[in-house]
Amino acid sequence: MHPRLELLQTQTRRHFLRQCQVGLGAMAFASLTGQAPAALTEVADPLAPKAPHFAPKAKRVIYLHMSGSPPHLDLLDYKPELVKRNGEDCPEEFLKGKRFAFTSGTPKLLGTPRTFSQHGEGGVWMSDALPHLHNAADELCVIRSMHTDQFNHAPAQLLLYTGSPRQGRPSMGAWATYGLGSESQNLPGFVVFISSGVQPSGGKNNWGSGFLPSVYQGVQCRSKGDPVLYLSNPGGMDRTMRRRSLDALRDLNELQAQELGHPETLTRIAQYELAYRMQMSAPEVMDLSQETGATLDAYGANPGEPSLANNCLLARRLVEQGVRFVQLFDWGWDFHGTGPGEDIRDGLTKKCATMDKPVAALIQDLKNRGLLDETLVIWGGEFGRTPFREGRTSGGDVLGRDHFPDCYSMFLAGGGVKSGLMHGESDELGFSVARDGVHVHDLQATILHLLGFDHERLTFRFQGRDYRLTDVHGRVVNDILA
Repeated sequence: MHPRLELLQTQTRRHFLRQCQVGLGAMAFASLTGQAPAALTEVADPLAPKAPHFAPKAKRVIYLHMSGSPPHLDLLDYKPELVKRNGEDCPEEFLKGKRFAFTSGTPKLLGTPRTFSQHGEGGVWMSDALPHLHNAADELCVIRSMHTDQFNHAPAQLLLYTGSPRQGRPSMGAWATYGLGSESQNLPGFVVFISSGVQPSGGKNNWGSGFLPSVYQGVQCRSKGDPVLYLSNPGGMDRTMRRRSLDALRDLNELQAQELGHPETLTRIAQYELAYRMQMSAPEVMDLSQETGATLDAYGANPGEPSLANNCLLARRLVEQGVRFVQLFDWGWDFHGTGPGEDIRDGLTKKCATMDKPVAALIQDLKNRGLLDETLVIWGGEFGRTPFREGRTSGGDVLGRDHFPDCYSMFLAGGGVKSGLMHGESDELGFSVARDGVHVHDLQATILHLLGFDHERLTFRFQGRDYRLTDVHGRVVNDILA
């Protein structure tokens, strides 16, 4: 459809009179003074830094998503009573009216085979699968009372990152860059990395811009090869010719913007210019060989190889350069027990070995560089795992757990949250929230609050309605704020 017709479809007389600057009088005044329309002057640089609603505790976010959802009962939520009752039939009251992804009938309770102990001054409970994070316990705020509405991967990820289990809404990182802009002029405001070779189940909607201008969507980068596909000049075009080509495109796009007023035209201009600047800055910031041997060893990073360790180190380098939101997805945490790699004993030990060291190093590195206080680090999955054995694998030797939305754990660090804290609690068997529940909408509201936003006021009007990340829900979890 022609952009002019598409624009007219969204315009009503009421919309026109309300939205055109501040009214018809202002339009007339602008024409007399020769001023350019505000739509073309105010958003010429949509990623320019913007002020939030109030002073923020965090200026940037690093979100570490363990795709598939870690078995929290084997990592962060110790249940001695569940261990005591291991192998017993699950009580009927915990199953009545519930739906599970792959379990039916009466499953067997599954107490953790892991060894738990307390760490740090706050006595944070963690299992032996997280030896390096034991040393970071005093920096962690562990939430043991998370809950969500979805028990399948893609809808749960979409609900977590966009506020809706269906496609089409802007992601959390897009909302953050829409509200704050970027502190970096030469890098995107929102960057995404994928490790373990598999895209998350929610796909690129997890970092999409939805109905926000597309300049706010996450830019997926690679830790091996060119950081961004097609960033380099094509054969036969040098940097001078590239600059002349972009200047010509900019002139054409500005003419179209003046004629049609379509916001995506201005986004296109900004994206072309950012890509040009990134040709110089992106390869440098993505070059891990510039780091010291001690730093590479601390993360377990290996320059040139795609890994979560490399991505954690790249996240630190990016936030140092002013990138607002860095999102790391790591596949392989769907511990159903369908094979040895999904066993919560050896399989979990091996998987945690790829995550535990670099995440602990990231937190310590940010602290050493004075960045942790203003950088919010978030770690978790899209839901939890059941306190009983997964139905399909319950008769085998491999121990696995099914999807579980009713209660799970995650942790935060830095960026204005309390440290060395365990917030909330599940019941003695881990089936439901016993105290201080935190819904995913509450988490979203709290993240935005730490970035300086009232989540009810950070909105975008689309199809006649003001939308927000938290939909019509959410409350700030004040008990975890420093």
